[in-house]
Amino acid sequence: MKRIKTDYLVIGSGIAGLTFALKVANQGLVAVLTKKSAEDSNTRYAQGGIAAVISDKDHFEYHINDTLKAGADLCHEDAVRVLVTEGPNRIKDLMAWGVNFTRDESKKLDLAREGGHRMKRIVHVSDMTGDEIEKILLEKAKSHPNIQIFENYTAIDLITEHQVLDNLQSAFNICFGVYALNNIKGEVEAFRADYTMLACGGACQVYLHTTNPEIATGDGIAIAYRAGAKIANMEFIQFHPTALYDPEHEPFLISEALRGYGGILRNSQGEQFMERYDPAKELAPRDIVARAIDSEMKKNGEKCVFLDMTGLPAAEVKKRFPTIYAHCKKTLNLDITKELIPVVPAAHYLCGGIMTNLSGQTSMHNLLASGENTHTGVHGANRLASNSLLEALVFSHRAALKVLQKPKPHFQITIPDWDDSGVVNEEEWGVIRHNRHEIQTIMWNYVGIVRSKNYLFRAMRRINLLYDEIEDYYKRTRVSKGLLELRNLTTVAYLITRSALRREESRGLHYRTDFPDKSEKFRKDTVI
Repeated sequence: MKRIKTDYLVIGSGIAGLTFALKVANQGLVAVLTKKSAEDSNTRYAQGGIAAVISDKDHFEYHINDTLKAGADLCHEDAVRVLVTEGPNRIKDLMAWGVNFTRDESKKLDLAREGGHRMKRIVHVSDMTGDEIEKILLEKAKSHPNIQIFENYTAIDLITEHQVLDNLQSAFNICFGVYALNNIKGEVEAFRADYTMLACGGACQVYLHTTNPEIATGDGIAIAYRAGAKIANMEFIQFHPTALYDPEHEPFLISEALRGYGGILRNSQGEQFMERYDPAKELAPRDIVARAIDSEMKKNGEKCVFLDMTGLPAAEVKKRFPTIYAHCKKTLNLDITKELIPVVPAAHYLCGGIMTNLSGQTSMHNLLASGENTHTGVHGANRLASNSLLEALVFSHRAALKVLQKPKPHFQITIPDWDDSGVVNEEEWGVIRHNRHEIQTIMWNYVGIVRSKNYLFRAMRRINLLYDEIEDYYKRTRVSKGLLELRNLTTVAYLITRSALRREESRGLHYRTDFPDKSEKFRKDTVI
């Protein structure tokens, strides 16, 4: 078995992983593992931008309070203050690396406004912010002599004291690296590192309808959970209110920025309905907008609602949202300046994940985490729009500063060969792989925007059965990317459902019809 030694191991090539890699690369060797090509990440699909206090009219306290309000009394205020006060400097880091944010006529940063924000504070690159950031960070990483990117590698499990062949009493609860599958060769390799950073992105592929790419299967959360790390607040899944309703093509996000610019939501009768649900109407927090759309769809028996941009200046809409305009025109032959955009809620962002402190440290020594696969405490029960890329920037930076201050850990360990003696039964795999769609359907029907005890128990029974089947198959089969993702999705489905059962209240993104009110008893994290 091939063994690779590095100083820093980063699993994931999005904004969280690449920021950390670039910050530590001058002090040691960095290996970046990514499941597909390096540019495939959730970061690429972030259209709106990054929230930060830039304007002279804005204040840290405004951004802090907006974040706390959106989080429904579950944010960790110390984490939110770190996020907001350090945010502007991290924007400067991106600009120094070469990200050219959109500017207004006076050459100042053009600031957009999104739901839940009282001020314009979203820096952006037109409507393709994430794509531009990913491109710049990758260019920087690929040109750095100490960074090596390993494409087409899927992490299997962390290497801890349970795996190594040495009886080291001093090596308790320590991560030494990861076993990973070389997807091209079909061989398992061991990556040994002083520090391992999990920046694997989100997990919303666990749902039937999602804005996430296919790679978002919760790998980081699943492997951390199996290794014994603490996981928190998995019940809080943000459903983006407006994904393009287009069953014939890949998921496509209709950015919240369109509503921030003046777009109006209408039901199938053409009525503007958001005023019935919240005084902020289209600019209400995402959880409120998503439930409102879900309610209108169920009330009218419709598969979608509509976003109306037709009353806005056509030239400005095309200029401000060129990617969205072009996509709708290409796939649906729809001119968004003249016709209504069909939209539907879709699983978009996971607010919980691997628990970390304010420096990205998990509950396992030498194991760090950043980005969407973490629970830093900043999002609470509902993420404020455009705080996600900011979170990745701020806490990857802090994680890098922390490990650079530490002495390198020294352990003499023996990593055993991976046992791949299993025999693939192709006929059985043909049945097992259909479990992915079954899991996604269960989660969408029973653990979606609106939940209940009966629905959750029904989901848990089915998930436990699937989990046992998949684990049995995994233990006697050579690993493959598809099997690893299926195993991780099943673990994530279990964690979400278990957490949702434990929270007997409605708060933020978690809404239960049997417990429709918020309860002070549950003003705490759900830790597994």
